[in-house]
Amino acid sequence: MPSRASVVVIGGGAMGTSVAYHLSRAGVRDVVLIERGQLGCGSTSKAAGGIRAQFSDELNIRLGARSLEAFARFAEEPGHDIGLRRVGYLFLLSTPEQVASFEAGVRLQNGLGVPSRMIDTAEARRLSPLISTDGLLAAAFSPDDGHCTPEAVVRGYADAARRHGAVIVRHCEVTGIETRGSQITAVLTSRGRIVTPDVICTAGAWSASVGAMAGVDLPVQPLRRQIAVTGAVPGMPSDVPMTIDFDTSFYFHGEGPGVLLGMSDPEETPGFRTTVSDAWLPRLYSAMSRRVPALLDARATGAWAGLYETTPDHNALIGEAGGPTRFLYATGFSGHGFLQAPAVGEVVRDLYLGDEPFVDVFPLRTERFGAQETRPEANLV
Repeated sequence: MPSRASVVVIGGGAMGTSVAYHLSRAGVRDVVLIERGQLGCGSTSKAAGGIRAQFSDELNIRLGARSLEAFARFAEEPGHDIGLRRVGYLFLLSTPEQVASFEAGVRLQNGLGVPSRMIDTAEARRLSPLISTDGLLAAAFSPDDGHCTPEAVVRGYADAARRHGAVIVRHCEVTGIETRGSQITAVLTSRGRIVTPDVICTAGAWSASVGAMAGVDLPVQPLRRQIAVTGAVPGMPSDVPMTIDFDTSFYFHGEGPGVLLGMSDPEETPGFRTTVSDAWLPRLYSAMSRRVPALLDARATGAWAGLYETTPDHNALIGEAGGPTRFLYATGFSGHGFLQAPAVGEVVRDLYLGDEPFVDVFPLRTERFGAQETRPEANLV
């Protein structure tokens, strides 16, 4: 357990390990990452693993596209097999309003180099043969999207961060942040005090409490989301895209011989519950019977619950607090933190070093809520 650090990163999921990797690879010495459990044991290990650039907000498109590039070369740098499957994302659209919104999104995405396109229902069925097209008007598809293994991404970043000199301390809880005037002086933990002038919060659903330790308001709330996996599904192609019925938020992608599936529950209320509940099953079965009835016969082999880290406008918080000095944060991604972790790791590195990031994240600062400058993201799952 180091007694000093140049910077302490709090939270050891995909975001925290990406930040630690990018900082240490850039030559920052004495980077220390603190994780209260195992690496990736929070939201990352419960994620569906989807990666995409099909967003409605330009910043999210840029972060998603940059991350896709990083995932594509992950086996070379930082050097780890992440089970990458670039099978695409397929959004199924049922209303004229959804079609108009995605048409506008595709135009914006194309202008930023993302090869997404609008397709008809017949092509959607060819791409994802198990779906029923009843009630569908159109779909949106991008072949560059896909999915990979979240735990492998965390391991890859963590191993590379260590190679570049970072120290990763697991099973260590942050209990406080010590300040003197407007300066951070130390991070207090269950295993001792770390003298440091700089802190980076990547604590996901737990970020509000970390921010409060330094007097920083991070408006992040935890929200339970559930996922299930099935055994073998007859007729399931190996290259089926991540398929999303946008009307209900029901989604699925291939997972071995079976599928991984999930959807939102509008009756879920904020909280740190991660127990599996049957309350969502009637809504899930209804969505499946309407859109992918073949999955109703699949045998469930497992289920789990994780936490979304939600903000009032369902968009991320990235920036540096005005005081105490050198408290940076990257959190509140509302379901797309894992897929943006590579790009955000770059951004936080540049903010820390005083360099200009590849994208201007000033609009994602936490102060936007007080200034009524919210940035809603429409393409939420």
